[in-house]
Amino acid sequence: MFLEKILWFYAGQSYTAAIKMQYDFAMTGLKAIMRSWRAKSGVMAAWVCAAALSAAPAAAKQHHHTAHHAAQPVPQVQPTADDNTGYGPTAPGVSSILIDAQSGQVLGASGADTPRYPASLTKLMTLDLAFQALRSGQMTLDTQLPVSAHASSVQPVKLGLVPGSTIAARDAILAMTTMSANDAATTLGEYLGGGSEYRAAQLMTQRAKQLGMAQTNFANASGLPNPNQVTTARDLALLARDIVNNFPEDQQFFEVQSFNFRGRTVFSNNQMLKTYPGATGMKTGYTDLARHNLITSAQRNGRVLIGVVLHEPSWGATYTQMRTLLDSGFGGRAPTTTTVAAAKPVTPQGGTLQMASNTHPRTAAPIPAANRSHATPTGGWVAQLGVYSRMAKARTAALTAHHLRGEGIPRIAKVEAKGHTMWSAQLAGLSSTGARATCNAMAARGNSCRVIAPSADHLAMLTNADGT
Repeated sequence: MFLEKILWFYAGQSYTAAIKMQYDFAMTGLKAIMRSWRAKSGVMAAWVCAAALSAAPAAAKQHHHTAHHAAQPVPQVQPTADDNTGYGPTAPGVSSILIDAQSGQVLGASGADTPRYPASLTKLMTLDLAFQALRSGQMTLDTQLPVSAHASSVQPVKLGLVPGSTIAARDAILAMTTMSANDAATTLGEYLGGGSEYRAAQLMTQRAKQLGMAQTNFANASGLPNPNQVTTARDLALLARDIVNNFPEDQQFFEVQSFNFRGRTVFSNNQMLKTYPGATGMKTGYTDLARHNLITSAQRNGRVLIGVVLHEPSWGATYTQMRTLLDSGFGGRAPTTTTVAAAKPVTPQGGTLQMASNTHPRTAAPIPAANRSHATPTGGWVAQLGVYSRMAKARTAALTAHHLRGEGIPRIAKVEAKGHTMWSAQLAGLSSTGARATCNAMAARGNSCRVIAPSADHLAMLTNADGT
């Protein structure tokens, strides 16, 4: 941990591509030091220490999600070192967990409590705060977020936002869920933090504690490298479950494979959306020290599972492991990855994840996406498709109607009925003719449907609940 801290210090604000080389060199030096001490020779130890420190100057920029900025101080926390290895968040091996989104039951876990650097998975917490802000009215999807010099200067991946310009909240969110744009994440974080990314990081950490993410600390909104930004697979599963269950109206953001931003098409880098049947998002992340990381939600036969895989050596291994986890979970059997000793686990492996709940969802808002074939909404009419006891069934109903009609905006939202949680499915943004044609098409298929005029549109209509 000491040499790892030295590397972070000397890398400074640039956090270059040389970090991994420095780390590897330092660990080699550490082993040499230990051999030297065992031999009771101080000369070799002193030489290796000096060499490790001299190797730290900044070099080239990192690629993909990496790089660091530090315009403001960050909350300080000491990452816990694993008792068996001493590596802390860079401990060898893979961390993973698979849970049932509805019940919170842990279906399988390995190294789920080992501290890890979250990389761009951090953006899920920034989005969690953003979804709360949308729900409370603090901002809308059309709110123009100011781009600061700090946000513009962060390292790639990014949109290339210009200082003094603005970006719509909708575009910032989409840029985060697709290409994982760091400048968009920083801009959104600064807005949520009242102009301060440092304040946003504090709010993110507070939210983490509310969700029971006991081993998580955030230092920025993007996931760019910072030694004080630490989490675990179990904690990230709590975060993902909160988004899936409490913000269903925003789930569509994670399913977008491309969108148009100022005349250019921005594509998603999440291969699970393209290759895994039933995948519904959520996020990828990579830095040299964090390695390859992935959170995926998927649904089959009315069941939603969430998988978290951290610290994989390659993207190929990451996607293979995630597919194996999800397939086994849907099949009733969940394997474990190579065993990784947990670092001071807060709860035993297995059990049920507990999650804070939100009981006042906002009306779902349309999310335009270039890769989805829907016509521009022409009115405020809605085809009410039903109210279901399971979120997955509501999603399926909304998406099926959208696919059948080729127009409107599929949306779902959590509603409360007689003390029970239900899920409403609608096709919104229709003209009067479109809404009636949709209901006629659904009726022809033997499905219930009700036309709702603009003045009556809301997501708490419970007159045609299916009772399942």
